[in-house]
Amino acid sequence: MADPIIVTPYNPEWVREFNEIGTRIRQELGDTAIRIDHIGSTSISGLAAKPIIDIQISVKSLEPVDLYRGQMESLGYVFRADNTERTKRYFRESNNMRRTHIHIREAGSFSEQFALLFRDYLRSHSDDAKYYEATKYRLMELYRNDRHRYVEEKEPIFWEIIRKASRWSQEVGWKPGKSDY
Repeated sequence: MADPIIVTPYNPEWVREFNEIGTRIRQELGDTAIRIDHIGSTSISGLAAKPIIDIQISVKSLEPVDLYRGQMESLGYVFRADNTERTKRYFRESNNMRRTHIHIREAGSFSEQFALLFRDYLRSHSDDAKYYEATKYRLMELYRNDRHRYVEEKEPIFWEIIRKASRWSQEVGWKPGKSDY
């Protein structure tokens, strides 16, 4: 059985944890990493989240994976070749490491920009962030032991927010700010 879904109140330690990991990744990957960004719910101050640090690394090209796989593995991350999303390469923590999901995407790609827009929109729209948080808590109670259903039921709310984020991006001329690392 998979680990249960656990959403916890915001923890300011998540920023410190990301900074430690981001520093190590930057030292290891150097210029291969065009951007290293804290994404996902743990990157949004005040937002409850599953306590998993999500990191997006932007690279020039996803292939060949060997351009970054060895360095990521030397840091203790495990390449997940079974990931079905073709717009990213995915790494996870190895045993006894802090729970971390690392998403490697092509710089400038839709999927890279999408993750940054969602984050930036929620950072600047606290009402929608609280709505998203309430949804996650409600779904955790309903589907604590069914990760697939939790994700599936969260999807319509996610798309509702991203539609607002898209409109907002046009109004303000959004583009990603400076890389976190």
